[in-house]
Amino acid sequence: MFERIKRDIQVVFERDPAARSVWEVLLAYPGFHALQVHRVAHWLYRHRRYVVARLVSHLGRWLTGIEIHPGARLGEGLFIDHGMGVVIGETAEVGDNVTLYQGVVLGGTGKERGKRHPTIGDNVVIAAGAKVLGSFRVGDGAKIGAGAVVLREVPPHSTVVGVPGRVVMERGKRVDSIDLDHASLPDPVEKGFRVLQHRIEELEARIRELEKGLWDGEIAATRGGQAGAHTDPQYAHREEGTA
Repeated sequence: MFERIKRDIQVVFERDPAARSVWEVLLAYPGFHALQVHRVAHWLYRHRRYVVARLVSHLGRWLTGIEIHPGARLGEGLFIDHGMGVVIGETAEVGDNVTLYQGVVLGGTGKERGKRHPTIGDNVVIAAGAKVLGSFRVGDGAKIGAGAVVLREVPPHSTVVGVPGRVVMERGKRVDSIDLDHASLPDPVEKGFRVLQHRIEELEARIRELEKGLWDGEIAATRGGQAGAHTDPQYAHREEGTA
């Protein structure tokens, strides 16, 4: 037990440069607290003490803002950074050396019983606000970008972004250390806005052309009307009489 706690503390120092002391991790890291509470709840769950297990996990949720169902299976080296709003469902399975950021949801998509939550492979990074929904596998070494909604299987060592999630990189160069850099992922929303902005500029230019054409037409019509008034026979007769 104490060896696992020591390993959890070591993981925090490996992946969070803001961690400065063991006491800080023990007292002020909700992700660390959530893991310790879950281990107790999961033990109770496996021994069919379901109500007590849920009460323990509920206490952990109240203390940390992280909701982990006592039935979820979590691997070694899991790091939950910040953690507020993280939800891990009953049949979810999380591999070794996984990193989850705040707002991540490992959820189901229906009311069916049995396996209905995702299986996360080893060395996976799931960035802030991402939702992984359904009973499929996220392959080893995959990255899921911030805010992505993933609804289907993710190949190993691939990068997924967007809503719904789509693979933008597959089988990238594998590295030995865990890569936590998820800030450089492509942003499909930004790309979409750029396309819309370009289209709006095209339409505005077209509208200006049409307005100019209408304005020129009105001026021409006005001038034509004035010229017609001077060449009217009745008007010409009056001019002759005046002369």
